[in-house]
Amino acid sequence: MARDVTVRGQALPPAAIGALAVGVVACGALAVGALAIGRLAVGRLAISKARFKVLEVDELTVRRLQIVERGDFSS
Repeated sequence: MARDVTVRGQALPPAAIGALAVGVVACGALAVGALAIGRLAVGRLAISKARFKVLEVDELTVRRLQIVERGDFSS
């Protein structure tokens, strides 16, 4: 005769739930840190103030600058 065997679901122990919560918080902290570092990197690339026709720049860092002169200036 065959029997039907029923297995009860087991709840996670409290230590496992605590470890899972710590892991979730650590992942969230890494994500926030990555966003902050990305914001700093993008902020350093941006020119803070520029006006064209007459160029006025505050805080510009240039590693390599190549100037090409043209003969026809209309100033």
